[in-house]
Amino acid sequence: MEIHVAAGVLVNADGGVLIARRLPGTHMAGRWEFPGGKLETGEGPRQGLYRELREELGIDVQVAEPLLKLSHRYADRHVHLDVWLVTEFLGEPESLEGQALQWVLPERLHSIDLLEADAPIIDALRDRLG
Repeated sequence: MEIHVAAGVLVNADGGVLIARRLPGTHMAGRWEFPGGKLETGEGPRQGLYRELREELGIDVQVAEPLLKLSHRYADRHVHLDVWLVTEFLGEPESLEGQALQWVLPERLHSIDLLEADAPIIDALRDRLG
């Protein structure tokens, strides 16, 4: 199974990034990830990112720039990620789907139980944010 995902790394005024816990009954439930989701048929990565963050968090993205593209193979699926750095958005992120949310300083991400596919994002953030 191949899945194309747009994920957003939201950065707040304190330099924290937002992570979300996967819901029970989902692939890799209970693990942490960057918010986002599967692209719909015919949807581009930026369009999918904006839609997913509106649906999941209730925010409207104002400024997002590509951070990296990567692929990761799990035992049962191959995930292609378009990851965006989101530095401006309208609204306060809230859990519209019941997932736990947490703001974390980038240097703490290595100690969080993030999905394996998200590991390269930590290095990309360190390179981009310093």
